Parts: sequence; C-alpha cells; structure tokens
Amino acid sequence: MDAEQARQRIISLSDEIRRHNYNYYVLSKPEIGDFEFDMLLEELIRLEKDYPEFSETDSPTRHVGGDITKDFRQVIHKHPMLSLANTYSEEEIRDFEERIHKIIGDEVEYVCELKFDGVAIGLTYRNGSLLQAVTRGDGIRGDDVTTNVKTIKSIPLKLHGHGFPEEFEIRGEIILPHASFEMMNGQRMEEGDEPFANPRNAASGSLKTQDSTEVARRKLDGFFYYLPGKELPLQTHYDCLMAARSWGLKISEYTVRCKTIEDIFDYISIWDTSRRELPFDIDGVVIKVNDLRQQDLLGFTAKSPRWAIAYKFKAEQVTTRLVSVDFQVGRTGAVTPVANLEPVQLAGTVVKRASLHNADIISALDVRIGDMVFVEKGGEIIPKIIGVDIEQRPDAANRLSFISHCPECGSKLIRTEGESAWYCPNESVCPPQIKGKLEHFISRKAMNIDSLGEGKVEILFDHGLVYNCADLYALTYDRLIGLEKTYESTEEKKEKRISFRDKTVVNILQGIEKSKRVTFDRVLFALGIRFVGETVAKKLGSHFISLEKLMHADFNELIEVEEIGEKIAQSILMWFSDQKNIEIVNRLRLSGIQFSMDESLIMRLSEKLSGLTFVVSGIFENFSRDELKKIIEAHGGKNIGSISSKTSYLLAGSNMGPEKRRKAEKLGVPIISEDHFLTMI
Repeated sequence: MDAEQARQRIISLSDEIRRHNYNYYVLSKPEIGDFEFDMLLEELIRLEKDYPEFSETDSPTRHVGGDITKDFRQVIHKHPMLSLANTYSEEEIRDFEERIHKIIGDEVEYVCELKFDGVAIGLTYRNGSLLQAVTRGDGIRGDDVTTNVKTIKSIPLKLHGHGFPEEFEIRGEIILPHASFEMMNGQRMEEGDEPFANPRNAASGSLKTQDSTEVARRKLDGFFYYLPGKELPLQTHYDCLMAARSWGLKISEYTVRCKTIEDIFDYISIWDTSRRELPFDIDGVVIKVNDLRQQDLLGFTAKSPRWAIAYKFKAEQVTTRLVSVDFQVGRTGAVTPVANLEPVQLAGTVVKRASLHNADIISALDVRIGDMVFVEKGGEIIPKIIGVDIEQRPDAANRLSFISHCPECGSKLIRTEGESAWYCPNESVCPPQIKGKLEHFISRKAMNIDSLGEGKVEILFDHGLVYNCADLYALTYDRLIGLEKTYESTEEKKEKRISFRDKTVVNILQGIEKSKRVTFDRVLFALGIRFVGETVAKKLGSHFISLEKLMHADFNELIEVEEIGEKIAQSILMWFSDQKNIEIVNRLRLSGIQFSMDESLIMRLSEKLSGLTFVVSGIFENFSRDELKKIIEAHGGKNIGSISSKTSYLLAGSNMGPEKRRKAEKLGVPIISEDHFLTMI
C-alpha cells in the first residue's frame, strides 16, 4: 500500500467507524458485531501509526485515549453556564407558567426533558469538528477536559449531515450508565480500591482523571439539550435539538413538546414512576419555553434563565436508628448538630451521618437518642433527618438538648435575634473557626493555594505557626522544613504521616507567593466576611474598585450596590469595625496582596455618565439589561439594584414591574426610555 492508498483507506475507515459508533452509541441500532468493529478500529490504529501524517484530531481512534493531562486549563465560557431554578412543587410550576404568560401574553409551547444526574458540559464545534469540551466550573469559567471527552464514544468528534453553524456550542450532561457504574466498581473492588458512591460522583471523577486511556475504559456517555447563542439555524428549541440529532449528537428520545400545563404534569407523573426503569440516573424534569424569540424576551436572572425551570423528584427516604449526636463548629462559629446513625443504604450510598440542622429543628422533631428516624437526601446530596417514628420510640429515650457551650473552646454560645443558628463568639481563639477560615482562604475559588491542602493547614496550626491568614505570608523555608504529623486514617484503617520535605515546602512557598497575584474580588471573598460569597465579592469589587473605598463606605453606600441588602451591609460594617480584622488587612497589604482592581482593565468610553446612578428594569428593543449595564459603566456611570432618593435615573423598558415605577415616582427619580438614554451618551 502506497501513501495515497493509505490516506484513502484512513478516510474510508474513519467514515465507516464514525457511522458504526453513531448507530451503536446514539441510535442503539448496531449494524455489525463487536468483533467486526474491533477489527476495523485496529486496522485504522495500525494505519495511523504507520502514516501519522494522515492522522487527524477528530479521528475515531481518539475515542481510545492515550494522552496524559497534568493540569486542566481554565476556560472562560462564551455564554455564562447558569444553573436552573429548582422546584419540588406543582404549585410553583403553575406560578412559573403564569409568569411566562404575563410577560409573553401569547400562546406558549413548552419542551419537557429529563433532568440527567451527571456533570454539566459544553462542547464547541468548529467546521464540524470537536474543538473544545469545558465543564461548568463556577459558571463563568470551567476546566478544559477535551482530551477526556474525546474518549466518549457517543460524542462525535466530527459531525455528519449538513446545516450546522460554522462554530457553535452545545451543552449537556456527561453521565455514567448503571451498567458502566457496576462494571467499574466491580473492577475497583477487585483491585482493592474504594468503590465510587454513585454514578454522578464516578462521572465527575472520571472527567478529571489525568490518563485518558483510563477514562475510555470507564464507558461514560452523554446527552445534549441546549444550544446557547443567537446565531442558531432555527426558531425553536425543539427544532434546534432535532437538527443537532441529525448532525450526530445524542439527544434524548424522551424529549417532548407540551401545549398545556396538564401535558407538563402528565410528563412529570410518568417519569416520577418510570425513572427507575431507565439505564441511567435522572433526578427530575426540565420545562423550557420552546420559542427562541420568547426565550430572548424572558431573559435571565443573575443565576438562571427565566424561560426554564427544573422540577426535582422527591428524595428517596429510609428509616434507621439514631445512635448519638455530635456538635460541629464551622468557620463562621455556627454550631451544627450532626446525627450518627446505624448505617443504611440510601440513594446508592451507605449513610452513617446526617444533618439535624439546628436547635429549632431538634425541638420541632422532638428527636431523641435511640429513636428510629426518617432520613432522606436533600437535593439527592446531603442526608438529613426529616422525622421520627414515634411508635418505635424506646421507653427510656430522653429528650435531646442543644448544647449551651462550644464543644471546642468552652465559650458560651450566642444566638442573634432572627437567626436559627447558635454561634461560638470566640472566633479568634476557637480552633475549628481558625482552621476553617484558613481553609476557606486557601481554597480554589479564593486564593487558590492548593499546595496547602490535604491537612497541611492543620499541621501549621498545631505547630503554632498560623492563627490567621496573614500569618501564611510570614512562613519561611526554615520554619516549615521537617514538620510532620501522624494520624489514623479511618478509611484505610492504618496510620498515615504527612511530612514537610524539601519539595513540599518549596511548593507551599511558591503557592503562597503566587497567591499575591489573585484579583481583588477573590481576595475579598477569601477574607471570609459573613454573607460575602463569590457573587457579592465580585459586585463589591467592581463597584468600589479598592478595599480602601469599601472600608470607608457607610450603610447607604453599601446598599446602593446591586444585590447588597441590609444584612450583607451590616455584616461588612461589623467586620471592618473589628480592630483585629484591620490588623490582618494591614499585614496582608504589606505582604503584597491585591487590594484594588486594575482600573486600566475597566474599559471607559467616556465620562458622560460620571457621578450618575442607574436602575435598569424591563425589556428593551436594542439591548439586553446586562448590555445596558455594561454601557452605563463604560461611560462612567454606576448600576444599582434598588431605587432610592440617591438614584439618578430609572431606565425603563416594557413590562417593568409596577412597584419600581411607583417608587421612582414617589421619590421623584426621573424615568427615562431606551431612546432617551442613548441620546444621553
């Protein structure tokens, strides 16, 4: 065989194998047996080895794996990868439908889909070839797992058919079918490894496996259900999915169109019962508005689309005995009661512990040691006690009382009016609070000092080297080298030792040094101010630009920031009023931590709106609300979430809430249209 004949045979084999993959993994209609298929694949592998110049990146042999990925590159999503609003109530489905009709005003068609219990993924295709596969991550950026996703045989590396855009993204879920899960766990137990708890955890772990050959062995699968963006070839969500199916992508055969709310409830009812017969896990049903123009009108909240909702099936429930209760102290000082249970199988995992939430729940349930309790997984993830079988209560069972003092440092617990949790106020001395704050500070979404994971923070604390996050930046090689700790591993039932040898110490110090380049908003999140999560930290960072301005902001200035309410504002003021926190901030500043935004990165087109504040509400003809907010900032203005006497303008579109209009009129805030606003700039 000469080179040209080899090239032609490689093309022919590749096309034939792609067709057989599609028939087998997507259509479930194989045309040939496994042996014949394996012979075709082996021939292609052999030819590509002999003629590597003809091997393409979308070759079917990529499904076999072989590449090693040491680090997963972070990729910013072109369109934010939002999560869906969840409900467990049919009444909330009716409320969702009513809201849709109030805004759209026309007849609305819906699409109902299964809610797959797996790992969210976004695939990008360019010129019909798989370019990139990215996980959800934090919704803004995710991990590039392209090499591993290429091993999933139901995912086409090269599309077939015609009519697909030059470049587009399709989103879906990577799952592990029951058969693959059982096979994989069987192999793990034979090899002496711990089995995975459930298919979703196994799918997630598999996608982060560094050896793609191992990923290929695990026989993952995938379903796809959404094409983001406005450059789509069709006018409805359902038609887009059917087009994607014709291109070779795996679209669930159980996706249907529904005209009425009764159709939706029929679909939910069928799958609440029939889900146990599926060869993979689902945890609910997703309802979407079908028409893409209507989706565009409905838009998005900060976290989820307004045109879709997920109905979650009620969690599986079991009964077991309550053996004892531990009280755990978190990084905020909140004390959480945790029940120790007689082991019981629940939703694919063995449950030994469950949350008892807080003192009010313990009192309301009247739960007692020795009781038979009802346990379920909240959102199919965290086990919780939801009730007591009174008829099986032992005669000697005593009422369970919430503790009055911290189990770690002995401080008397306090409770803030209007809150359910009891707190240990001794935050600067209580060990689990100190360690919890440090672990939060070094976490991936905060300062990302991953070299300090795996119990190393506890070693530093136990040796008296760190009591707060600023202490991390005073660590030196000489203070770290030789530290070690031996502890009992309950899982492996043997002693394990962590030692700070040369490489470990160098990695720790490099990680700490690298953290000095982390952006201001993540630093703000890392400080651990109560109620200041990732999203709030980003809002505060972009609004105040520097920690100095945030520290000196008063209550009114804080609540004018979008999504900052009274509770968050009070928490920020309280945190900065504590002299110990100010000392930590000053030490961090001297260490070189980023306490301001790089204003050169904030694009300014003009200062025409400088000093003006805007509230944007309603639906607009030329721009989305988010686009208008960016335009305001680009011209020097500020966006705020709620109307006050200090608001300069209410920028009003159609279907704006009447309450905002009434408040603006009452306070004398000018209400302007989109055209008026464009004239201003």
